[in-house]
Amino acid sequence: MISLNSKRFPNSYYSVYGEGFPLVLLHGFGETADIFQFQIENLQKYYRLIVPEIPGTPHSQLPQEDMTMELIADFVHEISLQEKLEKVILCGHSMGGYATLAYAEKYAESLAAFGLIHSTALADSSEKIQNREKAIQLILNGGKEAFLKAMTPNLYSEDSNQRIPELVQRHLSAALTIETEALIAYYKGMIARRDRKDILKESKVPVLFVFGKHDNLIPYKEALELLSLPEVSKLELFENVGHTSMNECPQNLNICINNFCKEVLNDKKN
Repeated sequence: MISLNSKRFPNSYYSVYGEGFPLVLLHGFGETADIFQFQIENLQKYYRLIVPEIPGTPHSQLPQEDMTMELIADFVHEISLQEKLEKVILCGHSMGGYATLAYAEKYAESLAAFGLIHSTALADSSEKIQNREKAIQLILNGGKEAFLKAMTPNLYSEDSNQRIPELVQRHLSAALTIETEALIAYYKGMIARRDRKDILKESKVPVLFVFGKHDNLIPYKEALELLSLPEVSKLELFENVGHTSMNECPQNLNICINNFCKEVLNDKKN
């Protein structure tokens, strides 16, 4: 891991693999960078793969500031500056997708393209906010383990829970290493985020959307309405997949991301 030289984000880290055009993979809530293990193995063959550990995970210290999606975007930007990157393709999973949209709003000139992996530009509904607030209270009352044990399998389709139980367990084990304070900070940051459909409408770069037909968090039919907003968009809709295609169908996701990046880079050449 590489230490980020930052006063704002002390004791924070990211990893770099391979060579080529910079591709940043940003993990989501209740995850560490390890969630991209299969993508790292494959995509580092083709790209300079940069995988941050979002502040608050065991490898990166939670900052003093309130956690927001804009703060995570600033963290990614500082990594980009340290690595001297002019342009990147940024793909974020779930909460990482929310932060990706914040990055697209603040640092549009630094993006060659971006992707939302099981994520959305919509703000939380009132029902979603209530559910997050209930989860915060449960975690605060010592229920972190119970909450994560219930939440993690829900990120996978029924088929995936039966087919790859060892990966679901690995996902849970990583989630349990995240401190209570960080989990609560992430939830508050997600509750506070604004609707960013306008960022999709204004995007001058291609946008990748990845959805699972059995996603319990991001209903794909609702999310499909976002496809028409960017000038250029690409959709990948996976069958028998929930919220975590990184583990549920890693090879297919790798092909999807690689094809998207190749198309973006070929268009840049032309």
